[in-house]
Amino acid sequence: DRVLVRIKDLTVEKADEEVWVRGRIHTSRAKGKQCFLVLRQQQFNIQALVAVGQHASKQMVKFAANITKESIVDVEGVVRKAHQKIGGCTQQDVELHVQRIYVISSAEPRLPLQLDDAVRPEVEGEEDGRATVNQDTRLDNRIIDLRTSTSQAIFCLQSGICQLFRETLIRKGFVEIQTPKIISAASEGGANVFTVSYFKTSAYLAQSPQLYKQMCICADFEKVFCVGPVFRAEDSNTHRHLTEFVGLDIEMAFNYHYHEVVDEIADTMVQIFKGLQERFQTEIQTVSKQFPCEPFKFLEPTLRLEYREGVAMLREAGVEMGDEEDLSTPNEKLLGRLVKEKYDTDFYILDKYPLAVRPFYTMPDPANPKASNSYDMFMRGEEILSGAQRIHDPQLLTERAKHHGIDLEKIKAYIDSFRFGAPPHAGGGIGLERVTMLYLGLHNVRQTSMFPRDPKRLTP
Repeated sequence: DRVLVRIKDLTVEKADEEVWVRGRIHTSRAKGKQCFLVLRQQQFNIQALVAVGQHASKQMVKFAANITKESIVDVEGVVRKAHQKIGGCTQQDVELHVQRIYVISSAEPRLPLQLDDAVRPEVEGEEDGRATVNQDTRLDNRIIDLRTSTSQAIFCLQSGICQLFRETLIRKGFVEIQTPKIISAASEGGANVFTVSYFKTSAYLAQSPQLYKQMCICADFEKVFCVGPVFRAEDSNTHRHLTEFVGLDIEMAFNYHYHEVVDEIADTMVQIFKGLQERFQTEIQTVSKQFPCEPFKFLEPTLRLEYREGVAMLREAGVEMGDEEDLSTPNEKLLGRLVKEKYDTDFYILDKYPLAVRPFYTMPDPANPKASNSYDMFMRGEEILSGAQRIHDPQLLTERAKHHGIDLEKIKAYIDSFRFGAPPHAGGGIGLERVTMLYLGLHNVRQTSMFPRDPKRLTP
C-alpha cells in the first residue's frame, strides 16, 4: 500500500519524510560500515546511504554493495538534508538514508558500455584520457545508451516537439489525419522508394503523405496535419539523412496568397520554440552539459528572405553561383552563418526558389516565370522544411509533369484528384529528428532517432 515517490520530487521540502523509491543502481561504493549508492530514474538521481545502525546490519551493507550496476531496486528510507551540496547528483540538497532495499530485477555484472563514459563530453575525455563511447557502440547497445541522462533528455524534448506541434495546430483549427504508408505508386514520382511485396503485386512505402494531405484539402477539410513515418530509399550516409524518419506534415487551403500558409507554418515553429524554452529547460541544460551549444535564437515574426537575396549574400561572401542554381549543403550552412551575423536568428525562411530546382507539382510564380511559389525553412543553417504552393489545376499539373519527363500513367491518381474542384493550397513537411538535432545543436541525426534506420543500419 506504499506509494513510490519520484526521485525528481525528493527535495528539502521532503526532509525527514519516510519514502519508497524505485530506481536503478547507477553506482555503488562501500566504505567501512557504509555503502553509498546513486539511484537513477531517467535523467534524475540521488545519493542513498546504507549505514550499519538501527535499521541496517553489516550483512545489509555488504548486500547493497554487491548489487550490480543497472539493477532495479526498491528502497525504503528517510530523506535527509545534505550537509553540503552533493556533486554528480541532480538532487544535490538531500540524500536518502536507506532502511530497506529490495532487488526487483538484477542486471548482469558486465555491461556493454558504462553510462558515465557515455555522458562524458568528448573534449573532456580527450583532455584527461578517460573513455568516451563512439556512435556505433551506442547504437549497437541502444537500450543501455537510451538510459543516459542525455538520451533521456533528448527524447523527452522530442516528445515535447510533437506535443507542441499538435497543440498549436489544433488551436489553429487544423484536423489531424492518418495517411496510408503502403501505396500503389511512388508518391513523388521518383525512384527513391522502397518496394514491398503486396500479395500478387508490388507496393511502395510512402515517401511522403503529400497526395493524401492534398486529397483531404480537395475534400474540404481546409487545414490538416499528420505525424507519422516517412520512408526514403536514398543511399545517403550523411549526418542528417535517414531512410525512415518521423514527418510532421501540414497542408492548408488559403484565400488570397500562399504566404498565408507560410506565415501559419512559421508561427507554428515559433510556438514550438517558445514552448520548449518554457517547459523543457531542465532537458536543454542536461543535453548542453555533454554537448555545449549556444541557445537557439529566433525572431517573431520569422525572418523571410527571397532566394535572390540569399544568393546575393552568398556572392558578397565570395561564393560563385547562378541565379537558378540550387543551394549546396556547404552554401546552406554558410548562408545560415551570414543570416545569424546580420539578423541574429537561427531560424529563417527562404522564399521564391527557382522553378527549375523544384518538383513538378510546384506552382510557378505568376510574376516571374523563372521563380516559384515555394519556400524552405532553416534552423542553424540546415533545411528542416521544404514546401510550396501546389498546382491545383489538372491541366497545368499535366503540362509541368510532361516538362519534367514524368510518366503520366504513374501519377494519374494524383492528377485525377484535382479534377472535381480543388481550392488553392500549400503545405510542407518537417523532419522531427532533424528539428530536435538542430534545436539542441547536436551533430548527427542518429542522436535524435530512437532506433535509427540508414543505408547501413537495420538493427536494433
